[in-house]
Amino acid sequence: MNWINLLSPKRFGDKTDIELSHETRSRFEQDFDRLIFSHPFRRLQDKTQVFPLPEDDFVHTRLTHSLEVSSVGRSLGKAVGEKVIAKYSDLQDVGYTFHDFGGIVAAASLAHDLGNPPFGHSGETAISAFFMDNEKGNAFQKLVSDKEWQDLISFEGNAQGFRILNDEAHGGLRLTYASLGAFTKYPKTSFAKKDSSRKSQKKYGIYRSELSYFRMMTETMQIRKLDEETWVRHPLAFLVEAADDICYGIIDLEDGTRLGLVDFEVTKGLLARIIGESFNEEKLNKIPGQNEKLGLLRAMTIGKLIQESVDVFLANEEQMLSGEFDQALTDLIPSAAILSEISALSVKKIYRAKQVLERETGGFEIIGKLMEAFCLGAYQQKFNPNQLTNRQKTVLRLLPESISLKIQKEGLTTYELLLIIMDFISSLTDSHAIKLYKIIHGFSLPISKA
Repeated sequence: MNWINLLSPKRFGDKTDIELSHETRSRFEQDFDRLIFSHPFRRLQDKTQVFPLPEDDFVHTRLTHSLEVSSVGRSLGKAVGEKVIAKYSDLQDVGYTFHDFGGIVAAASLAHDLGNPPFGHSGETAISAFFMDNEKGNAFQKLVSDKEWQDLISFEGNAQGFRILNDEAHGGLRLTYASLGAFTKYPKTSFAKKDSSRKSQKKYGIYRSELSYFRMMTETMQIRKLDEETWVRHPLAFLVEAADDICYGIIDLEDGTRLGLVDFEVTKGLLARIIGESFNEEKLNKIPGQNEKLGLLRAMTIGKLIQESVDVFLANEEQMLSGEFDQALTDLIPSAAILSEISALSVKKIYRAKQVLERETGGFEIIGKLMEAFCLGAYQQKFNPNQLTNRQKTVLRLLPESISLKIQKEGLTTYELLLIIMDFISSLTDSHAIKLYKIIHGFSLPISKA
């Protein structure tokens, strides 16, 4: 692999090869702007990151988390880009700058959570569980292929995100191949064999429905193929992963401390060990207020982790181009052991906190019931309209027009139909999911706007 191909500014639908733009706003900056103004991105403001939104303090949503990951990603990309461009003169000859690296990683980082359903991981599990554990959902197995069934029983937010980014119904985002490549942390299908030694195969990132798009993209960028449904990572995907790891590790700890789940002195001690010689207890004590102290510690910690991650990336850059390197950068940095301590503490004190578990349990129930109602109703309407019940007709009226029109498309397979319903369910905000659940089960009545 080589950087010229990997930094492709081409988009799906371009009739010819696209040369690097020297306009004021590059194609990679356009990617970022398209995402910022997109409807799928705006919905992240009502999808909780870890905690249900409390009344007494501010914690992160998926939207604020994504903005922060993008900010860290831009810093990582620019720092790496400066060194890579100095190393490869052909990049300079074409006109690439370190800003292009920053723009690609910033855009991919901004999009990294776009496919996450409401209620986080419990929402993902609930969608899969409908097909695996619900008798009515399990009945769909005989109506799809084995490879399609594997997608349905293992819902994956990363694959859903790639589907959203390439769905014309979402405003035609049409990101560049470079940004899509950096976005794809898990370049394999659900049915492909897993190599546990490669971090990029921990999950999967491509539904069968988007496989042809992904193949086209990887052929243009000449990304190395491991088998018919598995590829190596685009090198910049390692930076997107590092940005996410840094942010959720440090900022979840910050949120947990603000909410009183973790003692401030414990958090200070952990972050001070990462900051190292730059940590100044006397300076910290002069800052009034715990929240302000946390802000300074967080900023200094993230700055240190960015530099450590850049150093590891540059040390392994050639192995990334050959496809041999396949580890998380944050597992190799000097602060890796401390990050592991923070992760263990977060699991114990934060992720298993009562309010988090209550939200996950409630979310699992809500998403499971919505999947049952809409999947069964849509299937009957499409393939057995004479058996469609009045209740199912009423439920289907709750679908947005864009989803209803997709369902009416001629030649739709059962697999494609179920993916469309998964598109709808996974796109819901937490509040919208709760509202639909209440309406369907008679806990509240829809209010007429007439």
